[in-house]
Amino acid sequence: MRDKRAINGFADASVPASLSPEIRPERPAVGVEGHRARLRQRLLAAGPEALAEHELIEMVLFLALPRRDTKPIARELLARFGSFGNVISASVAELLQTEGLGEAGVAALKIVQAAGQKLAKAEVLYRPVLSNWDRLMEYLQAVLAREKVEQFRVLFLDNRNRLLADVPQAKGTVNHTPVYPREVVKRALELHATAMILVHNHPSGDPSPSEDDIVMTKEIKRAAQALSIVLHDHVIVGNGTWLSFRKAGFL
Repeated sequence: MRDKRAINGFADASVPASLSPEIRPERPAVGVEGHRARLRQRLLAAGPEALAEHELIEMVLFLALPRRDTKPIARELLARFGSFGNVISASVAELLQTEGLGEAGVAALKIVQAAGQKLAKAEVLYRPVLSNWDRLMEYLQAVLAREKVEQFRVLFLDNRNRLLADVPQAKGTVNHTPVYPREVVKRALELHATAMILVHNHPSGDPSPSEDDIVMTKEIKRAAQALSIVLHDHVIVGNGTWLSFRKAGFL
């Protein structure tokens, strides 16, 4: 009689003969599918720290590119942009230049970026930001540190210094953003904010304020004071660093 443990012509002595075919353990996957399965198992068993950066990128692309080997794409992205953070923060136009990535792959990477920013914002929204300064800086780094052009934002606070809104006020060039104090104060009144923190980034990575930054901050402070709105600080975000006007003595 044929051995019931023979499967597709191969005998498996580790599988009891009485075990029904529907619940027999699957053979280990090989090739691309096996590689993906091993990465998933490592992630679930040991967490993201168990994976290299190119492996994390690979896994992000699994869902968008189910029929492609994403390893060479991940390695090319990492070689070009330098880090996982730089990859997901790269512009859509830059990412689309990568062969084999396509819109689906780019969208997957941008979803990861958006999720990271949402998580960071959730840690500070509707909370007293002055007593959660480190979390606030983590959020601002996530949103602004890798921007290629200057972006000016205003954090509007209530009378308990809880964050009501983070409003992108203006975008500029690589080294200049036009800001109008009247527009900043007008938005504060619309949100019923009683205080605010100014924020902008320096794409150069150096958070040192320019003379224009200092003058603009003083103008906004005067306009806010006229309406009893407190300007707590102006933060300039560099790549991996930041500067507080108040701590540096500019405010």
